[in-house]
Amino acid sequence: MSLPIETAFHKLIVSCQALPEEPLHSSFIMGRMALAAKEGGAGGIRANSLEDIREIQRVVDLPIIGIIKRDYPGSPVRITPTQREVDELMEAEPAVIAVDATCRLRPDGSTLEEFYTKVREKYPRQKLMADCSTLEEMLRADALGFDFIGTTLVGYTQESQGHKIEADDFELIRQIVKMARHPVIGEGNLNTPEKARRAMELGVYSVVVGSAITRPQWITSTFVQALEQGK
Repeated sequence: MSLPIETAFHKLIVSCQALPEEPLHSSFIMGRMALAAKEGGAGGIRANSLEDIREIQRVVDLPIIGIIKRDYPGSPVRITPTQREVDELMEAEPAVIAVDATCRLRPDGSTLEEFYTKVREKYPRQKLMADCSTLEEMLRADALGFDFIGTTLVGYTQESQGHKIEADDFELIRQIVKMARHPVIGEGNLNTPEKARRAMELGVYSVVVGSAITRPQWITSTFVQALEQGK
């Protein structure tokens, strides 16, 4: 069981994830990554899969935002898409469970409202985070009662294609922080210390950073691209 998410208020949350096709895919490695993040001063961890979460809980005492990414045929929703994934995550009882809260139908054809109602009825005390891609989705999740509203999927869905979280000095974050009743967690392409700091200045609860810290293949590629452009 993780520490409560309140201990991560105004702190950096590091996303420690590696998919099966990635070089660092290993619960042991994700545990060491989480330990390194803690030693660097992180206040929380975001992790994917029951196995990784359990390993991370074994080595660090930080609050965890837990997800399970799973692909279902014909559905673009893959972040904790069904009740099955929620039930699996509850075996580890992470501080927060994050789910896709976009306008898209879930793999079983249910709406976000239907899914949210079932999860709340079964686990009324579990804190839930809404991973959204547009302001409309964020406001919808806020009205439903999600404990945290995340900017996680901005630019990653058809509805938000071409949008950037940092556009116009983080105008989207400015809007949702002002309009939402529930705290906002800044996440998605906050890939520099300056961006993370600016999001925090604008009033988010915490900031989640992943690839820029925990995906060495992505970090390497940014250096390679910069060098190639300089040739």
